[in-house]
Amino acid sequence: MAKEQEKVGFWGRLKQIGTAFSFTAKRDSLFLPLVIAAVALPIGIAVILVFVLGVLQWPYLLGGVLIAFLAVMIVLNWRTSKAVMAETVGKPGAAYAIVDTMKGWYVTPGIAVSAQQDLVHRVISRPGVVLLAEGPSGRKKSLMNQEKKKLNRVVGSTPIYDFIVGEQEGELSVRDLRKRLNKLPRNISGKQAGDLNRRLNALKPSMPIPKGPVPQNMKPPKGARKAMRGK
Repeated sequence: MAKEQEKVGFWGRLKQIGTAFSFTAKRDSLFLPLVIAAVALPIGIAVILVFVLGVLQWPYLLGGVLIAFLAVMIVLNWRTSKAVMAETVGKPGAAYAIVDTMKGWYVTPGIAVSAQQDLVHRVISRPGVVLLAEGPSGRKKSLMNQEKKKLNRVVGSTPIYDFIVGEQEGELSVRDLRKRLNKLPRNISGKQAGDLNRRLNALKPSMPIPKGPVPQNMKPPKGARKAMRGK
């Protein structure tokens, strides 16, 4: 599914931050202590500077507040990413959930689905086309190879990469998926990637993913997804 840029107003942005904050606080015991430290440290230093100078220095206090806000946003982004990853690892549809948070990557889920609930997702970005297979059986590799053969007849010279995502030996862990994709060479432009994605989606709609393999609560809330995209 291609991701379009969402226009979010000020209050919508605050709601997203609040959602990400709540999502992370419920799942990460270190999150709140880190947030408290991120607030207390810069503001505490600003207060000390005011007392040392002996007069009320508004620039120091204002600077302390701004630095505290920035520090909280950094902690939120960092810990939300870890919380989302912990929620995703080992669950069906994990590869799709991770790539769907990556800015500039177009992911079409479930272009192939087996009776054993194996899934193949198609991802398009500047490296070219990437096929991601995941699922419980050994059929996912042959399922992915079938889709690769179909794509070879359509995409021409555009490179096609393929990965089997999972936590078994020889598979690409979902924890390393984002890093691995970002390391792929840039072979086409962003515009070419968008055009290719639209062309492939127009050829044949993706198969619907059964409700069983991809739980409705697998995807993180919008605020958490925004935090991950910022990485």
